[in-house]
Amino acid sequence: MARYRFKAFNSEGATLDGEIAAQSEREAARLLERRGLSVIALEQEGARAAGRLPGRGPRRLRSTDLILALHELATLLGSGVGLAEAVAAQTRSAHHPRLLAAFESISTGLRQGQSFSQALMATGLPLPGYVDTLVRSGEKAGLLGRALRDAVLQMEYDEAVRTEIRQALTYPAVLVVAGLGAVVMMFTFVVPRFSALLDRAENLPWLGAAVLNTGMFARQWWWVLMLVLGAAAAWGVRTLGNPASRARVYEWLERLPVVGTWRVESETASWARILSTLLGNRVPLLDALALAQAGVRSPGRRTRLEEVARNVRSGATLADALEEQDTLTATGYNLVRVGERSGELPAMLQSLARLCEEAGRRRMKQFLALLEPAAILLIGGTIGVIMVGIILAITSANDLVG
Repeated sequence: MARYRFKAFNSEGATLDGEIAAQSEREAARLLERRGLSVIALEQEGARAAGRLPGRGPRRLRSTDLILALHELATLLGSGVGLAEAVAAQTRSAHHPRLLAAFESISTGLRQGQSFSQALMATGLPLPGYVDTLVRSGEKAGLLGRALRDAVLQMEYDEAVRTEIRQALTYPAVLVVAGLGAVVMMFTFVVPRFSALLDRAENLPWLGAAVLNTGMFARQWWWVLMLVLGAAAAWGVRTLGNPASRARVYEWLERLPVVGTWRVESETASWARILSTLLGNRVPLLDALALAQAGVRSPGRRTRLEEVARNVRSGATLADALEEQDTLTATGYNLVRVGERSGELPAMLQSLARLCEEAGRRRMKQFLALLEPAAILLIGGTIGVIMVGIILAITSANDLVG
């Protein structure tokens, strides 16, 4: 017989914590219900500790964990399960400890009279800004299950885009790292073996002398090079960790030939999809525009979208305001204009998002088609220059000896 720790409410609304012995979790919950208690958390003793590695805490909460938990909750609500019961069921699921604590907090908030949106935001979970607005609009319209499902779909799309980009850049990154490793090995172990040529030959070709001197410097002052590389890496991490600096990097990327167009199309697709989802859940246009533009990373594009919102507030149509700020393509303006006239703006924005997604994938393939051979040529050319320099130094020394 196992022992279970529980957290429950009694008939007066007081919170109780304790332990109970039972054959299974279901039997433990049934025994507590017979006592007139409403279970909000139930866990076998040692269960969480067993899920951790020795000497380590729980793994960090990933976006996929959050998406899965909200997807399960949306499915329960869509199946007709009551909100309180659906949240209570999630507290007994095999989720991340932080999610279990969040659902317990939500269940407590619901029992205290809070709305689901208030209780959800009070958990501090790393949710995108549009989730709160979608949930609030779903509560007002009595369509919480649908609103939560739409939020999950948008989160899944965002995660899919991030995963696709990471997978696409994995091979070029491995190629560059392997090439740099080969160059370091050449300068550290191969080139210094020919350092004696510097003493034997006075008039070495400049390329041979440069390669040999660089190899000797790298071997003698390797710790300085490691410090420089470490400082550069720390600076890069700090720069990317700063939102303002990261935004400037995105702004710079948009000016590049192929990468810039890809970034613009990717951001446009994300903006159109979020705006479509918000409008489809009856969020007012101005509120939806504010939330959609908050997800745009480029400062310049975000500024133009803020100006679009101001023009719409002044009475301009969305299509005219977007065209005035030069934010979309001609096809995008036509789709938005048709959507406004026909009352099908969410559907037209979804079409725009799909068009931009497909164009973005094509741009990504073009970018990778250029990046991979460029990396190969760069690394191969560097190693070739090293080898040519060594060969020139050897032949020059042989000529002097002869």
